[in-house]
Amino acid sequence: MTNHVYRLTEVVGSSPTSVDDAIRTAVKKAAQTVRNIEWFETQEVRGQIVDGDVAYFQVRLKIGFRVED
Repeated sequence: MTNHVYRLTEVVGSSPTSVDDAIRTAVKKAAQTVRNIEWFETQEVRGQIVDGDVAYFQVRLKIGFRVED
């Protein structure tokens, strides 16, 4: 087994549907430009309220990606 080194980046995903969808949106978008993503950690969940109802979910994530040799 080899030792790995990871870097972190922080992103915010949003969705009108759910927290789960906001996370998946953030990871999919980050994966378009960042290689070797291996994990995520949620940092914060928040949302927007419009007319007394939840309009948007926002999730702040740390995404860990392996540094290439």
